[in-house]
Amino acid sequence: MLKKVRSLWGLTLAVLLALAVSQLPGCGGGGSSTPTGTLKVGLTDAQSDAFANVFITIKEVRVVPAGLENAKDDDARLPVVAAFTTPRKIDILTLRFVQEALGEVVLPAGKYNQIRLVLAPNEGQNAANYVVLKTGQTIPLDTPSGQQSGLKIIGKVDVKAGVINAIVIDFDPNTAIVITGSNQSNQKYVLKPTGIRIVQSGDVYNSFGSLTGYVSTLGNWSTATVSVVPQASSTAIAAGSIFANATSGGPRVPFSSFVPSGTYRVHVDASGFLPYSSSLQTVTTGNPTAVDIIQLLK
Repeated sequence: MLKKVRSLWGLTLAVLLALAVSQLPGCGGGGSSTPTGTLKVGLTDAQSDAFANVFITIKEVRVVPAGLENAKDDDARLPVVAAFTTPRKIDILTLRFVQEALGEVVLPAGKYNQIRLVLAPNEGQNAANYVVLKTGQTIPLDTPSGQQSGLKIIGKVDVKAGVINAIVIDFDPNTAIVITGSNQSNQKYVLKPTGIRIVQSGDVYNSFGSLTGYVSTLGNWSTATVSVVPQASSTAIAAGSIFANATSGGPRVPFSSFVPSGTYRVHVDASGFLPYSSSLQTVTTGNPTAVDIIQLLK
């Protein structure tokens, strides 16, 4: 007897993924099939004071199972979430506290460590990916490997059988777009995937606020897990990874988590450092709640 549990999609580049898992129980002494889930991908964005618009044009979205992080983009083992006949152009700065669905796919339950966004190429004067400065100047975005293997967004996605999950891909233009070059003649605006984060949530939210802050250490580190736990609960409602190489301007790495209005604690865990737990933080719909700078200690 086939049972399917499907979530209704309401979404945000934050990218949002909902997993509705279907399972085929064995009967008459037979075995059971591999549990599968429906993965929905969406997009959301943080505020930026540097840009009036940030446009990206997406051709394809793929999800990468754990262990296949170095697979080629056309590897049949990488499930395709969405493939657009007409590439989809999005101004991500319109997605603050809004979730835009990109697509969905049925795939085996398990662990996935990467999302790939394959972008349309910039051709001549017709840039598919570009920024518009506050002055009105338009500048093409340099997207290394974005047209071949895709922008490789690293983060843990746990597809659990029988449970509805949600993932937000949070595009932060303040860290994802890096200006290189010493003067205007050799200056480039480079799209850096380490400035794009995957946040796994406990549900799909039509309305939400956010917890934002910075993680800082006095020692070397590579990655940390930031999770958000509601008051009077021990189960995280949102969790995601941040990376030490996300910024080049210092030891502070930004984070953001998207949650419905309520009261929460922020927890941070990093190998070699003591676990951190914040004081209670209140979140309201449509607003960011700033958390103090989190200093991890040995």
